Amino acid sequence: MKKKFLMSVVALIVAVGLVFGPGTATAASKGKVELAYVEWACATASTNVVSAVLQEKLGYDVEITPVSAAAMWQALATGDVDGMTTAWLPVTHGHYLEKVGDDVENLGTNLEGAGIGLVVPTYVTIDSIEEMNANADKFNGEIIGIDPGAGIMSKTEQALKDYDLGKFELMEGTGPIMTAVLGDKIKNKEWVVVTGWTPHWKFARWDLKYLKDPKGVYGGEEYVATVVRKGLEKDMPEVYNFLDNFNWTLPEIGQVMGWIADGSEPYDAAKRWINENPDKVDAWIK
Repeated sequence: MKKKFLMSVVALIVAVGLVFGPGTATAASKGKVELAYVEWACATASTNVVSAVLQEKLGYDVEITPVSAAAMWQALATGDVDGMTTAWLPVTHGHYLEKVGDDVENLGTNLEGAGIGLVVPTYVTIDSIEEMNANADKFNGEIIGIDPGAGIMSKTEQALKDYDLGKFELMEGTGPIMTAVLGDKIKNKEWVVVTGWTPHWKFARWDLKYLKDPKGVYGGEEYVATVVRKGLEKDMPEVYNFLDNFNWTLPEIGQVMGWIADGSEPYDAAKRWINENPDKVDAWIK
């Protein structure tokens, strides 16, 4: 009798494993959501907050994949991922949207007040991009950039031409490399110019300013939008509704970015934020 009972338990465990798969929690997931993002501070913050809401509040499995900006848009257009939360429009990612606009769905603004441009510490005594060539030696002839696929990098290439910045070279790198160089230069009170954007935690940590852009290369104020693949509304209406409702402010995203910059794991910072802002989250998932 005991042997028969034991075999029944084993059979039940095997059956559960076949239905739910290995490592599955007792509460079955509603499905898998795949999000793409570029490893910028703002994108890391928003993607992890969205991931935390989907997992902790709505019960989905979520996979987030860091990619280049170009790959992110392409993955959405082909339906390989379900969505992303950091489409910088109308300027920075405008050329990507123009290419794949018919194959994706733009859910609109999730963050207002964004912007891009060339950023310097406030102790730097010039105020305009037009003054850079005359002071190239102080900047060591370098503009500290980020990953080459980023929209701000293509705009800076355009700025080099439009402002005739022949004494400068745009240095490719990553967001973390850019902020590391910026921090080192500020520590030594050296001149430095970087490709910068708002929102970003660096503006809370250091006294910085945008150089004026009289030719309008970098455009005016931008907004950050949520973009999803075609068919998501039909396939996952609850996920679609949440992503459509998702929106927050510069101080809110800045708080999450600050926690991450101070050493918190991105997902831990995201969970902390959603737990401290239940009313906001409830409005997103209503």
